Amino acid sequence: MYAPIAELVGNSLRAVGIRVKLRPMERAAIIKANQEKKLKNLHRQGSAAFGNAATRIEAFVVSEGMYAYGGYPDIDGLFREQAAEPDRKKREAILHRIQQLMHEKAMFAPLFEPAFLNGVGPRVAESGLGLITNHGYSAPYEDLKLKAR
Repeated sequence: MYAPIAELVGNSLRAVGIRVKLRPMERAAIIKANQEKKLKNLHRQGSAAFGNAATRIEAFVVSEGMYAYGGYPDIDGLFREQAAEPDRKKREAILHRIQQLMHEKAMFAPLFEPAFLNGVGPRVAESGLGLITNHGYSAPYEDLKLKAR
């Protein structure tokens, strides 16, 4: 699943003169290397886990996060501050500040954005898209309704 994405990025980087070597790994080896922080240079990170801004920042940005390689003390402090903040609006403002700092510090280089492409034809009376919160597909299939002919 990830190899085609890595090959795509590697080929694109090579096309502009950046030398890269792809080293395929099994999923268990990648997870172990990630936990031990042994992946160096350029590597693909991603998660399909459910969550919100705070859970993503905790995993990818905070210094001790599962997918974080390094970090910044100011961002770590702001994250701890938002975690202890009971007021929703203040927590949201702190998370926005963290995201602004992530952008200013250029912590990530987005190379591609995966998209779920879904279409609904003219015979569909009620689409299943969006019936299940945070589910990227038309579901449940049993509830799909077609227009009468």
